[in-house]
Amino acid sequence: HHFDIAQWGLGMDESGPVEIIPPEDPKAAKGVKYIYANGVEVIHGDSGGVLFVGTEGKILVNRGKFKADPEKIAEDPIPENGVRLYKSTNHQTDFLSCIRSRKRPICDVEVGCRSVTVCHLGNLAYWNHRRLKWDPAKEQFIGDAEANTWLNPPKRGPWKV
Repeated sequence: HHFDIAQWGLGMDESGPVEIIPPEDPKAAKGVKYIYANGVEVIHGDSGGVLFVGTEGKILVNRGKFKADPEKIAEDPIPENGVRLYKSTNHQTDFLSCIRSRKRPICDVEVGCRSVTVCHLGNLAYWNHRRLKWDPAKEQFIGDAEANTWLNPPKRGPWKV
């Protein structure tokens, strides 16, 4: 569920990873590596939230938690490039407020779709123990007809879409 924070922190709310690499151990429950087009790597693990590691330190973000090491890097976390930090104590209240104001919610349907896609891609890499190439614009696997069949599995009758 924390992939929404990682996606936002990477500026990828409208995109996603281009490659998903399973851990070497086929029984592992963590360790899937996501590679983004800009070369950034995200590793599924257990840091207690989302751990951003940079050249000047680390920032750990979790629901209601923000920790910087060294603390100095948290003094002015918003760069001059216009990136805004979200603050939402309640997504339902934000959604209802946006109905009245006609503004986009902090986590709108597109953000939710992209975030859950990252989760699904990781699960597919774990379950099938396969390296996957992904086109986030077309939302399909690259050069992998079998993997593309996973995107729309057969439905149990009598259900149809």
